[in-house]
Amino acid sequence: MMQREEAYKLLKKHLKNKNLLKHCLAVEAVMGRLADHFGEDKNAWAVAGLLHDIDYEKTKDNPEQHSIVGAEMLEQEGLPEELLYAIKAHNDYHGLARNSKLDKALFATDPLTGLIVAAALIRPEKKLSIVDVDFLINRFDENSFARGARRDVIASCEELDLSLEEFMALGLEAMKSISDELGL
Repeated sequence: MMQREEAYKLLKKHLKNKNLLKHCLAVEAVMGRLADHFGEDKNAWAVAGLLHDIDYEKTKDNPEQHSIVGAEMLEQEGLPEELLYAIKAHNDYHGLARNSKLDKALFATDPLTGLIVAAALIRPEKKLSIVDVDFLINRFDENSFARGARRDVIASCEELDLSLEEFMALGLEAMKSISDELGL
């Protein structure tokens, strides 16, 4: 299994956009927190989160290729099949069933991080420390807020037997723990 340092080095080789790197760090943190919550392999879940968008700069103009190209790249690096599948399935363009907790967690976590970042950025302080779950819930219902953070996908956390509030609390806690790295 690939370790975090090797995964991060690989990610930085393929992604140059700083905001995209921060997004991957945020997804890594939340996936690690969810793994702890569910008693799963924290390294595996975090690595899946960290590498889920490794192909984004190559495929941004071809959404039908996003995550397929990434999984092919990561297969060559020896990533386990369960992680490759979760990475492919996080892009619902492919219509792949999300069967495992890992699949479901990565799918729901991806847009949650965007919602949380947007919530921090609209505050004058631009800090995650100011954001709480109530603030996120209120913004969740505003369709004009963080339009790219698909609410239906975030709400799929219920497939993990997590309420929206629980999911947001775990995500926010994880992202606050790396706020310096995220610049928030």
